[in-house]
Amino acid sequence: MYAIIETGGKQYKVSEGDIIRVEKLEAEEGKEYTFDQVLAVNDGTLKVGNPTVEGATVKATVTGIGRGDKVVVYKYKRKSGYHKKAGHRQAYTQVKIEAINA
Repeated sequence: MYAIIETGGKQYKVSEGDIIRVEKLEAEEGKEYTFDQVLAVNDGTLKVGNPTVEGATVKATVTGIGRGDKVVVYKYKRKSGYHKKAGHRQAYTQVKIEAINA
């Protein structure tokens, strides 16, 4: 059984027991979080929502909050002496999928 959920502008295919990193959620570590934007559920037969499956939810537990690896952004224009260096670390929330309710 798997579900396709949407969070943070991205779509994820999840099954029970999966651990995934999603865009930062307003949830504390150890707390339970419910995803209600379920686009599709497959439990032997595929149910596709329009745009979401009515009444379907995915329950998850927040296992960690952190920031990803640094991405270096370097801007450079030749002959003019212009260069600019910046870094970015994207925040994420790590969740463990506990149950898919369809």
